[in-house]
Amino acid sequence: MSAARVIDDAAGIAALIGSVRRIAVLGIKTAQQARQPAYYVPEYLAQAGFEVIPVPVYFPEVREILGRPVLRALRDIRGTVDLVNVFRRSEQVADHLDDLLACAPRAVWMQLGIRDDAVAARLVQAGIDVVQDRCLMVEHRRLV
Repeated sequence: MSAARVIDDAAGIAALIGSVRRIAVLGIKTAQQARQPAYYVPEYLAQAGFEVIPVPVYFPEVREILGRPVLRALRDIRGTVDLVNVFRRSEQVADHLDDLLACAPRAVWMQLGIRDDAVAARLVQAGIDVVQDRCLMVEHRRLV
């Protein structure tokens, strides 16, 4: 097993995506926000065959997104999480660090425009691979 790292090369991204099956989506939106990436990217991932676990930050009344039950914290997910796909502003990512560490995914993917080098370093130190400032949907489409 190789050491965790910040992945920013095409081969590393392809290997990561190819090994992922179960994706928790932190900050997912609802169908009412269908035109926002925080909804249509996870929708695409579900349609592509990934198991998507919705973890919205808002929408306390919502019980289901994409036909899947909503969880309120990453630490509440039962079983192994391959990847946490993060839809939070860069300045809000650190607020979720403890929950990310408690979830202990194999990797954390910060969507396009989202970057926190300090959080990334802490995740790598904990043995979690990190991708920053890239769209998971765009990268997946390059591979299929």
